[in-house]
Amino acid sequence: MHDDPQQAPEATKPFPHLSRRTFLGAAAAASASAVLKPGQLFAQQRPWDGSLVPYPDPAIEVLDERFGAYRLANAAVERLATGFRWAEGPVYFGDGGFLVWSDIPNNRQMRWLEDTGEVSVYREPSHNSNGNTRDREGRLLTCEHDTRRVTRTEHDGTVTVLADTFEGKPLNAPNDVIVHPDGGIWFTDPGYGILMHYEGHIADFELPEAVYRIDPGNGRLQKMAEVAKPNGIAFSPDYSRLYVSDTGGTHTPGHPHQILMWDVVDDGTRLANERQFAEVGPGFIDGMAADMDGNLWCGAVFGGLFDAEDHDGVHVYADDGTLIGKIHLPEPCANVCFGGPKRNRLFMTASQSLYAVYVEAQGMAVWAGNS
Repeated sequence: MHDDPQQAPEATKPFPHLSRRTFLGAAAAASASAVLKPGQLFAQQRPWDGSLVPYPDPAIEVLDERFGAYRLANAAVERLATGFRWAEGPVYFGDGGFLVWSDIPNNRQMRWLEDTGEVSVYREPSHNSNGNTRDREGRLLTCEHDTRRVTRTEHDGTVTVLADTFEGKPLNAPNDVIVHPDGGIWFTDPGYGILMHYEGHIADFELPEAVYRIDPGNGRLQKMAEVAKPNGIAFSPDYSRLYVSDTGGTHTPGHPHQILMWDVVDDGTRLANERQFAEVGPGFIDGMAADMDGNLWCGAVFGGLFDAEDHDGVHVYADDGTLIGKIHLPEPCANVCFGGPKRNRLFMTASQSLYAVYVEAQGMAVWAGNS
């Protein structure tokens, strides 16, 4: 969800009223003491160089007693790999023992092997792919910025285009994707990929930013809702709610930093009762994943633009919209997914690195095979 100020008129430039400061600068200037805030404690005492981490990990902050049930006192946040430009769209393949994610500006998808920790290129070029998930048959679904489409990788490796136009006009640049148990594929289309050459290519918007559903029966595209900048997307564990992070504040000063929520009705084919699930900030919420208790685990990005040294990482919201916990990272976290044999390991794609931590929460099954 980058942007290029050189390509936008003044009124729509991202953060035109802000000046960037060094991430964690304020915390780094503070002296270590017993009265340090959790974010400052994280900044000063949490090592990221591979050295030992004290238990409990100071990077994991409990804001509400409900989150205490999910934090493991003897599990640390691990940096699994680094050296990327903007890591996004993690998806876990339990039947293959690996994780796939997008490195958008490098125009490739990466793979991390669970058994060995080996990192390799999974697909190149990837058409500046962003969000990924699996369908009900375990096939890879991908949002591509440069080609402005949603694709499915078949079991034999061939690629099928599922959506690239709506009402005869090209999609903006699909961003993130999930699947309903009925087989319907839902995705967001904010258009960040056509704002710059860095993550796609510059092009005109021909459609409003929106959330779409691909019908599993006839493959037709249905517009479900218009949102200023629909970004991350997730269902509640019973599929009665849809959540979408609205990052419209990247272009409209004063626009609420928020997660929106709808009721999913008519057997999963329509949305009703749009409302705000949570006001977020000072930065933005990007991608997200729900656990089986209904909590939302959300990638938090660009707090540094607002002098918020403790914002970037993962924010966890209870099903009533309360922020109950944070996982502090030294870089913005674009997206998350659950994985591991028990779906209790949270994988985090954070700018230049891939992280993971074991938690006492279990993610929703991604596909019918439960991986």
